[in-house]
Amino acid sequence: MEISNRGTELIKRFEGLRLTAYRCSAGVLTIGYGHTRGVKTGDVITGHQADAFLREDLQVAELTVNTNVRTKMTQGQFDALVSFVFHVGTGNFTRSTLLKKLNAGDYAGAAGQFYRWIYADGKPLDGLRRRRTAERELFLS
Repeated sequence: MEISNRGTELIKRFEGLRLTAYRCSAGVLTIGYGHTRGVKTGDVITGHQADAFLREDLQVAELTVNTNVRTKMTQGQFDALVSFVFHVGTGNFTRSTLLKKLNAGDYAGAAGQFYRWIYADGKPLDGLRRRRTAERELFLS
């Protein structure tokens, strides 16, 4: 499967677009729509390059979901999972209870797991809560 425009727009909305390299809340150099690979201090890109980076990064997230989910998925479920993987990373997803429940066919249980991923440094963040709510709603659509 491939992410739909709806899923891509969700990611863009929550990542935001920054054309100059910056340190994200985790201290990682980031540019564009959450792109981190090879970013250096002072980097500046165009909107076109940000879109290209996003397409590359989405391929990794799509591959992760397509490789690790062993149950049938709707487009909404796939889009939500790609957004989730894009944000939390492949390793976190492949070790998650969300994936275990999904692969066991427990779709409702998997949907409930999105809210476990709203913490940074042990504290719940409103921005993460909003993103996980949007992903969960898309998953359930």
